[in-house]
Amino acid sequence: MLHCGELYDSSLCDLVDEQTSLLEKLYDFNATRPSQGAERARLLKEMFAEIGEDCYIEPPLYSNWACRHVHFGDRVYANFSLTLVDDTHIYVGDNTMIGPNVTLATAGHPVSPRLREEFCAQFNAPVRIGRNCWIGAGAVVLPGVTIGDGSVIGAGSVVTKDIPSGVVAAGVPCRVMREIGPEDEEYYFRGRKVPDCFKRGKD
Repeated sequence: MLHCGELYDSSLCDLVDEQTSLLEKLYDFNATRPSQGAERARLLKEMFAEIGEDCYIEPPLYSNWACRHVHFGDRVYANFSLTLVDDTHIYVGDNTMIGPNVTLATAGHPVSPRLREEFCAQFNAPVRIGRNCWIGAGAVVLPGVTIGDGSVIGAGSVVTKDIPSGVVAAGVPCRVMREIGPEDEEYYFRGRKVPDCFKRGKD
């Protein structure tokens, strides 16, 4: 029901009961202290559909299904107040960085007021974010969107359509601004040069 893309009644009791049970673990994660890194990692392994090595998520974390339908690769970093509307699957590739107050939403509702009122009608479409992306603070990624490898999404953007690999995209709605190119290896911010020690790469 959740994963086929069809309309369904989101108020069905069996769904609500299942969600409530899962959200208990999310509550425990958000209640951990900063010194409880091992406990946070254990809870994330239990909650997520998949979570790779060396991932870090800064509480608070919000999720409709306590990350049951979320798949993170290795070394994913998410700053505080990440919201995962994971009514169906969310995929995030290795080495992706997610700024504070980002929303990744898979759930939508029909425009028809009657369908929303009479049936609590909902549909879901997966979100896919490639490897080595950077999603800026306050960005919102809407249902069914794919973001290609290596792309940067500007802060505050609303991503309504697919974004290709290797670009900088920003705005409301989010649009491709330019390709990522050689100049990005030379300058990192407003004319500031990348230090030589970063050009050599890690040993």
